[in-house]
Amino acid sequence: MIRKFLHHKTFLISFIILLPIIIISLIGPWIAPDDPLAIDQLHVLKSTTPGHPLGTDEFGRDILSRLILGIRPTILVAFGSTLIAFLGGVTLGLIAGYTRGLTEKAIMRAIDIVLCFPPILLALMVVGFWGSGVRNLIIIIGVLYIPRFARITHSATLQVKNLEYVQSELSVGASHFRVITKVILPNIMSPIIIQISLTIAAAILLESGLSFLGLGVVPPEPSWGQMIGDARGYIYNNPMYVLWPSLCLGVTMLAINLMGDSFRDILDPRLKNKQ
Repeated sequence: MIRKFLHHKTFLISFIILLPIIIISLIGPWIAPDDPLAIDQLHVLKSTTPGHPLGTDEFGRDILSRLILGIRPTILVAFGSTLIAFLGGVTLGLIAGYTRGLTEKAIMRAIDIVLCFPPILLALMVVGFWGSGVRNLIIIIGVLYIPRFARITHSATLQVKNLEYVQSELSVGASHFRVITKVILPNIMSPIIIQISLTIAAAILLESGLSFLGLGVVPPEPSWGQMIGDARGYIYNNPMYVLWPSLCLGVTMLAINLMGDSFRDILDPRLKNKQ
């Protein structure tokens, strides 16, 4: 399996792009060339200066340093919310698909209700009542994407529940918990892994959108979406101010989507049969 990933060009390209981004998110405070919160009124909205290679914002803060520090909240929200969505959605999907009956109907109808609303509208409503911040964003976005994992897990569980290897485990006296965790779950992980990559990309986009609107990461802590929102008012004064965070966000989203495509190509058995 590892060899298949290493020989997949799309996966390698996305991995080469994403690995430095993740590393920078971990060590950002130690490699930032300047204090991202330091205000310099003498160098406001500069395209580039000797001490600020990517220029400065409306408060004279170094854009490069803010870009480096802005990776961390975006990555934290993306991975944290995806983890919550994965744990909650997979658990509900397994329970619904395995138990069937009234439990299945109750879980799936509740999931359908949440899926009726666009995530951005629900996020705006909840953030408006609960408040913004990285922790709140992780919880809110994670809960919003639980239904997507639950639907995929539920349908995959229904497909494998009645297969021979599952029934053989039950016939020898295996507990339901063991059948779910040791037999069913490992055999339905392929579509779930693909959904993980899609959810990470969607979470980054949703976090950036909320930060763009001023409802995400709390200033003065930098975030790419927040920087884009701040820069839109100064696009004629310093066009590069809006270009750099937009470019970083776009490249990151492209790399994650490419990685999701590579996971789909490698793990989806239906695509293997077509090749």
